[in-house]
Amino acid sequence: MAEINCTQVKEFVLMGLTDRQELKMSLFLVFLSIYLFTVIGNLGLILVIRTDARLNMPMYFFLSNLAFVDFCYSSVITPKMLGNFLYRQNVISFNACAAQLGCFLAFMTAECLLLSSMAYDRYVAICNPLLYMVVMSPGVCIQLVAAPYSYSILVAVFHAFLTFRLCYCHSNIINHFYCDDMPLLRLTCSDTHSKQLWIFACAGIMFVSSLSIVFISYMYIISAILQMRSAEGRHKAFSTCGSHMLTVTIFYGTLIFMYLQPSSNHSLDTDKMASVFYTVITPVLNPLIYSLRNKEVKDALKKFITSRNKVFVLLKLRK
Repeated sequence: MAEINCTQVKEFVLMGLTDRQELKMSLFLVFLSIYLFTVIGNLGLILVIRTDARLNMPMYFFLSNLAFVDFCYSSVITPKMLGNFLYRQNVISFNACAAQLGCFLAFMTAECLLLSSMAYDRYVAICNPLLYMVVMSPGVCIQLVAAPYSYSILVAVFHAFLTFRLCYCHSNIINHFYCDDMPLLRLTCSDTHSKQLWIFACAGIMFVSSLSIVFISYMYIISAILQMRSAEGRHKAFSTCGSHMLTVTIFYGTLIFMYLQPSSNHSLDTDKMASVFYTVITPVLNPLIYSLRNKEVKDALKKFITSRNKVFVLLKLRK
């Protein structure tokens, strides 16, 4: 095989969602609003959970970690995405691109695995309610959160290393709004066969294992709910699990579409639209789904707002 004459690029140019100038300012305002709601919603949810003693339960411990992950990987992607609407050329350095890909993969993988941990938590709560606080002890909860974080960091470092040790000598223009594996592999002049196999293998193993945990957990959960004699109990259980299932469907559906189809079927323009769902839309939906459908969170939020209003009024009166 002939040796590749590799003149490595030092920076990339992100094309963004659209090159139509008349749409850019409108899209900038829309996505800026979504990002602000994402930050306020997820950080607010974490604050409410941490400050209300009634939410000191395993379910809300996992929910606060999910909110943290949503805030982080939205913040990894969206600010740079907003730059696409403001600048004619949105440049990102080689190292910054590697860091963005690594952080994105880490938080995306962590979210997948946290959703399976939350499914197991709901299984124990509904199928073994008397043993719930024993089985889901603080130590077990920490392990169910620490394991996804640890594994996701290892996967992210591994894939970022494989991607950025390739030779990029054709072009430095990425047809995407952030640094992702698929559009980057289109630019390399190196052989990408092994890298694509690793993507398919890692994504497949992660999706199959995490979805299996979710599926098996909910098979037992649905069976237990249908055996409940109380209509109110069934409604409450379905309401709690419905929020989680809606999040799982949106998140896993777009990821499976993105990463578990043959590379020959990939259309980067279609992938960009799918990517918007799990990088921008899902992080803002999760706090809404879990807060609007959860009575305990709504009560805690009202209490939090009321207490802060009282403090504000007292401070104003003192002045």
